Amino acid sequence: MAFDMEAELRDLCARRDINDALCRYMRGQDRLDPVLHRSAFHDDAWVDCGLMNGTADEFVAFAQGFLADIEGSQHIIGQVQLSINGDAASGEVYFYAWHRITEEGEPKDLIVAGRYIDEYACRDGDWRIVRRRELIDWARTDPAADAFLQAHDLPRGARRGADFGQTRDWPV
Repeated sequence: MAFDMEAELRDLCARRDINDALCRYMRGQDRLDPVLHRSAFHDDAWVDCGLMNGTADEFVAFAQGFLADIEGSQHIIGQVQLSINGDAASGEVYFYAWHRITEEGEPKDLIVAGRYIDEYACRDGDWRIVRRRELIDWARTDPAADAFLQAHDLPRGARRGADFGQTRDWPV
């Protein structure tokens, strides 16, 4: 079988662009940036995260509201298995997510690990999610343990456009 460099290049570019959509999704959640979050989806996308299912717009509004009510979150992408077929693709994306919540007046760390089962489409050269179902493989809630952060004056992440990664407000 002959090597098809053009097909290989298309496949690699699709994987790169899908990964970029996955990163926009995660960053948009953690930084409470609904525009960035929504940019991971095509307009007709459907999402089922367990707590709700609906259109991309409905999901982003739900997720942004849910995450805005907690102190912070960090979503990390694990292994990504993609199958590319022309302008369509499917994938399984592992994730690990930390959330700072409050239960009965006490700060807690909610850790959730699972997978996104996705369908993607390339439309007008733009790869985005068209269907997503979130599966939870495990979760746990522990008392918050921030002694290290409380003992040191370290730069902290922020949300709603105030994060250094968004402002890049370097000292002069």
